[in-house]
Amino acid sequence: MTEKHYGGASSFGSKTKQKTNVEESPKSAIKVKTTPYQDINNSSDLNIEKLKQAGKIAKQVSEYAKSIIKPSVLLLEIAEKIENKIHELKAEPAFPINLSINEIAAHSTPSYNDNTKAEGLLKIDIGVHIEGYVADTAFSLDLENNEQNKQLITSAEECLNEAIKITKHNTELGKIGDTIEKTALKHSTLPIHNLSGHEIKQYELHAGITIPNYNNHQEIPLQEGIYAIEPFTTLSSASGAVKDGKPSGIYSLKKEGNARDPTARKIIQYIIENYDTLPFCSRWLVKEFGTRALIALAQLEQAGILHQYPQLIERSGAKIAQAEHTLIIANKEVIVTTL
Repeated sequence: MTEKHYGGASSFGSKTKQKTNVEESPKSAIKVKTTPYQDINNSSDLNIEKLKQAGKIAKQVSEYAKSIIKPSVLLLEIAEKIENKIHELKAEPAFPINLSINEIAAHSTPSYNDNTKAEGLLKIDIGVHIEGYVADTAFSLDLENNEQNKQLITSAEECLNEAIKITKHNTELGKIGDTIEKTALKHSTLPIHNLSGHEIKQYELHAGITIPNYNNHQEIPLQEGIYAIEPFTTLSSASGAVKDGKPSGIYSLKKEGNARDPTARKIIQYIIENYDTLPFCSRWLVKEFGTRALIALAQLEQAGILHQYPQLIERSGAKIAQAEHTLIIANKEVIVTTL
């Protein structure tokens, strides 16, 4: 799951949280649980194995998704089947399945009563985690037998493959972006400049380093860690950038806080216990609490306790394709967990 690049690391999903007061009574205070992050440099083989296992499951789920996605199938049906498959394989979704059509690049997941059907150029972004160790992968499907769609998909996939080939310990970020940009241009396409790959840490989907999809001339070398490389491609006649669209219904816990409303208190505690700082969606909470969850989510967002991601849309309305894999760089070795 990507995030619009604002020039630095995202604060959303960070394990370091601030406190906001919605209700002064200490009896209703909600505290975020703490899950100690274990840096990959100091992690045990078991943690590496959890990352690899999450990647293996993500690959299995991707293959399953390709087998069930057909034109005109409800996105809601697709999302729930994919998420159920993750649970069936003894893992958890690292974020709600993103199903983004045509000019929507990312942050699009069905609502609880969604009637949208699969069509056009569909991006499927899948996250899997085991105890907070995340695998993030994405692919695109042409659901209308369109040559332009195929061109964009081929470009995104080759951008990803070429970037993986040069990525290793101490590879400079700008060189990865340069490889993605040059590969996209070979296919007469443009990379989306303000979307990027990202570093991943335990229970942190976007942590620290961002990996550009164009040559931003950054000479920062990649250190040992977990990274998602995530090129997006669009038409050469398009803007090559995304803008914020409508609210997505995808949230993440932003701050600690207190809630006056009893339902809101129950929901924030449920979020902490089940999702920690990873993204979740309104659809999941409606299943647990009914539609009253929507009111509570709006209250918690207004109070600054939750952040809601906007959909990300190509500025000129052009179609976008996406491809993504997760890599571990450890002991000078590169492991692509989702391949």
